[in-house]
Amino acid sequence: QAHLVQSGGGLVQPGGSLRLSCAASGFPLDNYAVGWFRQAPGKEREAVSCLMTSDISTYYADSVKGRFTIFRDNAKNTVYLQMSSLKPEDTAVYYCTADQNRIGATECVPVGWDYWAQGTQVTVSS
Repeated sequence: QAHLVQSGGGLVQPGGSLRLSCAASGFPLDNYAVGWFRQAPGKEREAVSCLMTSDISTYYADSVKGRFTIFRDNAKNTVYLQMSSLKPEDTAVYYCTADQNRIGATECVPVGWDYWAQGTQVTVSS
């Protein structure tokens, strides 16, 4: 059965870095748009970053621009979220997603994706 599996996350001090990984099993991730979303306690799920189908465009939330980078390694069938200069407000459960045929930045919304990974906790605290 095709699915996504996340790894990474954990506890990091403010200003630190983390890398989240999301490996696809059973389908070729390079043919899919991929996204990272997060949900903090008491808040709605929000978009962090998306890399659209065929890498035609990339979206970053204003709150993470310049600090986070989304990229994929097609040989490993994996997408990554490199997070730097982390802030306490980045604390959330992070989810990766995959879907075919998403092209525009306006499609980086947390609904309708073909696949969701299990989520991983990121806590930024001293």
